[in-house]
Amino acid sequence: MSPDRTVLVPARLRPRDVVKVGGAGLRARPLRVFLSALGIAIGIAAMLGVVGISASSQEDLNRQLAALGTNLLTVSPGNTLFGEASHLPAEAEGMIGQIAPVTAVTATGTTPAKVYRNDHVPEAETGSISVTAARLDLIGDVGATVAAGAWLNEATHGYPATVLGAKAADRLGVVHAGPDQRVWLGGQWFTVVGVLAPAPLAPELDSAALVGWPAAEERLGFDGYATTIYARAQEAHVVEVRGVLAATANPEQPNEVEVSRPSDVLAAKQATDATLNALLLGLGGVALLVGGVGVANTMVISVLERRAEIGLRRSLGATRGQIRVQFLAESLLLSAIGGVGGVLLGIGVTAAYAGIQGWPAIVPVWAMAGGVVATLVIGGVAGFYPAVRAARMSPTEALATP
Repeated sequence: MSPDRTVLVPARLRPRDVVKVGGAGLRARPLRVFLSALGIAIGIAAMLGVVGISASSQEDLNRQLAALGTNLLTVSPGNTLFGEASHLPAEAEGMIGQIAPVTAVTATGTTPAKVYRNDHVPEAETGSISVTAARLDLIGDVGATVAAGAWLNEATHGYPATVLGAKAADRLGVVHAGPDQRVWLGGQWFTVVGVLAPAPLAPELDSAALVGWPAAEERLGFDGYATTIYARAQEAHVVEVRGVLAATANPEQPNEVEVSRPSDVLAAKQATDATLNALLLGLGGVALLVGGVGVANTMVISVLERRAEIGLRRSLGATRGQIRVQFLAESLLLSAIGGVGGVLLGIGVTAAYAGIQGWPAIVPVWAMAGGVVATLVIGGVAGFYPAVRAARMSPTEALATP
C-alpha cells in the first residue's frame, strides 16, 4: 500500500445522529406517521384501560371489604337425609355466641306473611319480597346502613312497623319512610319506619321487609326459629370458627347445617370479572397487532419511496449497517410515539371511568412500562424487514430507480 494513499473509513453514527436521521424520515410524512402511531396508541390504550379499570375496581372492592369486614359468617339450615327442610335449634344463636373468638351474633327468621303496596293488590303479586323477623342488632352486625328513616328499636320492634330493603322498597314503590307511609303486610297495615341501603355482605336483606322479632311472633305466625344466623369472628380465627359452627349450631345433626362466608361470594364475582378482563386484553392485543402491521406497512412504503435517497447515501459512503439502523430507528421512534400516546390515552380513560363509577383511579406502573416496552418490541419487529431490505439495495440500483 502506498504511504500517500488515504484509507477512508465511514463515519460512525452517534446515537444523537441516529435519532435525528430517524426523526427526519418521520417528519417528511406526518399524516401517515400519525395514522400508524394511532393504531399503536389504540392498542396500548385498550390494554392499559382494561388493566387500569380492573385494578381500580379491585381496589374499590378491597376498600369495601375492609370497611365492611371479611369476618362475617352465616349459618342456615340445610336439608335432612330424606331431603326435607330442617331448622336450626332455638338455642343455636346462644350457643354460637359462646364460641370464644365470636364477637357478635344476630339472626333473622323467615315468616309466612306476604307484603303488598296496599290491600287491593292481588295475592299472587308478591314481588318476590320476603317478610323477615330481625334482631335489633342486625344491621350493625352485617354492616348494613339505613338510607332513609330509622332502624327498628325497643319502641318499635314489637309494633306493626317495618324496615324495607333497597330492592323491596323499589318494588313496593316506597320512596320515603315515615308515619304516613304504610304497606299491607300479613293482612294488616305496617308503618314503614326505614329503608335500607344495599347490603353487600347480606344481599338477601335487599329483597326483604324486616319486622321486629316480637311483632313477627305475635302478629304474623312466626315460629321463632332463626333461618339465618350471622356471626362475626376475630379476623385471625375466622377459619377455625367456620370449622366448628355447624357442630355448635346443631350438635345432634351438624350435617343439616350450612355455613358460608359472604365475602367469598364477592371474591368469586371478582374472579368472574377477571375472565372478562382476559377477553378484553385479548381484544387489546389484536388492536396492538393491527397497529404493528400499520407500522410495518408504513416502513415498507417508506423504503420504496426513498430508494433514491438510499442510493445517494450509499454512494456517499453510508454503510449497509447505517442504512439498516436509520430505518430501524424510524420504526422504533414511530412505535414509541404511539406507545407514549397510548399510555396517556389509557390513563385518561381509566381516570374518567373510575371517576364516573366513584372508584379510586389505579393504573399499575408495570402496565405503563409494559405498554411502552411492548410498542418498542413491535416497532423493532415491524421495522426489521424494511430496514434489512433498504440496507441490501445497491447504490446503482437505488439511484437508477425513478
